[in-house]
Amino acid sequence: MAAHRLSSFFALSFSVSFICLCFFHSYSRFSTPAAAEEPITPPVAINYTKLLINGQFVDSASGKTFPTLDPRTGEVIADIAEGDAEDINRAVSAARKAFDEGPWPRMAPYERSQIMLRFADLVGRHNDDIAALETWDNGKPYEQAAKAEIPMLVRLFRYYAVGALEEELQGLPCRIEEEEG
Repeated sequence: MAAHRLSSFFALSFSVSFICLCFFHSYSRFSTPAAAEEPITPPVAINYTKLLINGQFVDSASGKTFPTLDPRTGEVIADIAEGDAEDINRAVSAARKAFDEGPWPRMAPYERSQIMLRFADLVGRHNDDIAALETWDNGKPYEQAAKAEIPMLVRLFRYYAVGALEEELQGLPCRIEEEEG
């Protein structure tokens, strides 16, 4: 049963990935080159440049940072904490502990779906800011980020939220009554 669920999950994931690739391929045919757009400097402050480990923003263990550059101008947008093996090990340990001892594995699938839906709503509400930051950081066309990539992320989280609900429904007894006649 678990193997069937796992194979179904991979089949669905592959299908979603294939659809996304087809969508982005067709979208990119109609997108405008970045050079044709007005340069965007988002009115968003860069407040978080540290690593997020165990629910807290922390400096890298080595203290190293790297500059993230505006690809149009070469100017430094911000200096970001540069994680290394020690940071990865701390993050994996914290994630393992959170999974084993935290509330997530004990939550009902409905509760998990609600968290994923709230995250999708939050990303959707900040679509323009996230798209502007993506454009600023890597030089892609704003329209591509705002109209395709960020909405696709929102849809992806909604998709998995529904998957959590389906998990809950599979555990419920189901009775279909046949109509007489």
